[in-house]
Amino acid sequence: MSDALRPLIVGAGPAGIRAAQTLVGAGIRPIVVDEAPSGGGQIYRQRLVPDERSPQDLYGSEAAKATALHETFAQIRDRIDYLPETLVWNVRDKAADVATGNRTRRISFSHLILATGATDRVLPFHGWTTPGVFTLGGSQIALKSQGCAIGEQVVFLGSGPLLYLVAWQYVKAGAKVAAVLDTAPFSAKLHLLRGLLAQPAVVLRGFRYAAELMARGVPVQFGVQPVQIEGRARVEGIVWRERGREHRLACDAVGYGFALRSETQLADLAGCRFIFDARDRAWRPERDMAGRTSVPGIYIAGDGAGIAGADAAELAGERVGLTLLEDAGFSVDRARISVLERRLAAIHRFRDVLEAAFPFPDPWASSIADDVTLCRCEEISVGHVRAAVRDQGVFELNRLKALTRVGMGRCQGRMCGSAAAEVLATACGQSLDSVGRLRAQPPIKPLPLEIAADGEAA
Repeated sequence: MSDALRPLIVGAGPAGIRAAQTLVGAGIRPIVVDEAPSGGGQIYRQRLVPDERSPQDLYGSEAAKATALHETFAQIRDRIDYLPETLVWNVRDKAADVATGNRTRRISFSHLILATGATDRVLPFHGWTTPGVFTLGGSQIALKSQGCAIGEQVVFLGSGPLLYLVAWQYVKAGAKVAAVLDTAPFSAKLHLLRGLLAQPAVVLRGFRYAAELMARGVPVQFGVQPVQIEGRARVEGIVWRERGREHRLACDAVGYGFALRSETQLADLAGCRFIFDARDRAWRPERDMAGRTSVPGIYIAGDGAGIAGADAAELAGERVGLTLLEDAGFSVDRARISVLERRLAAIHRFRDVLEAAFPFPDPWASSIADDVTLCRCEEISVGHVRAAVRDQGVFELNRLKALTRVGMGRCQGRMCGSAAAEVLATACGQSLDSVGRLRAQPPIKPLPLEIAADGEAA
């Protein structure tokens, strides 16, 4: 590879691996940086400790896809420059600042593919910071990577397909699932019938998960409004409201989340233009169908470009690899591009069905109590946000951050930013897009003090 062509891929999940495979197939040696110790991403995360579980035990019906992706990465491993357990904490001037352990350095690139994925969207309520409360993704990681459950009596709460998948995975692993609490009403699930023609395998798989949970005696409740997680030193139970009545269930762990939110900080630091995605209730980097952002030479693929799932991420990763090749002067297979774009378009249409079946809990922002912690890093309550609107006329998210410090802590708003925007928009009577988004600041995640003291290490 010539010095003029030096692609950097951030993320080794489905999108990043397929993008790397596409570039390698054209004789290019990309740099692949990933925070995880091995390829696969969150969805196909590999185990950290040796155990006897088969791929079917780990990934269920997705075992073949996970195995194929891992094998692809192993096959191209000696034709890429791979940096595992490495954080890209800033992007500037055609270079990325990366940290491995307590060392940092800059990596120059000619092209940048962001395959940064997504994390759980969290909506706070009383007790959400109690020890023993995990996100759905965190619950899944514990099971896949470490072979352990988050508790002995686990309740899963929230909305979205991941809710049922994680609960089913726990049951299949032999864990005790005390209940599945879905904030969406049962009537919303009827929208899935519209998806049978578009993605029958996906819809039927979801029905199977729910049916198997019920067949194994796991209570599945719909139209739930979470009230409180009980316990001080550890989760002891959960209280929810359903059809006007309060219910309580003893448990020692809770996994919860309300769909996913894209990881977009690096795209922001790279100067990409953003647009508001009403379906995902979030700002995302603007991109065309080929994965090009508003910044020449910077591309984005996978859930970091908008939530669409692992299958779409693989397709988008290959598509963006072909886009980069085309922009660099290589000939590309136009027929293959047409196939990829047709498949991606079909998946994105199906996402509309899923959104209708697993809707956002609209009453949450107006019903949440003032004393609920919103930003746990800075210990800012929901009441602080409402007071800023009432007393200081705040109606923009970064102004709220300046006055209250919400989103200014260790997570840089990754955990609280979505919830803060929802509370702010409701409190000031504005649309969600009008309150804006938190601007990214480097480092996007905490760095060891040794790095800060040493500056840029070689």
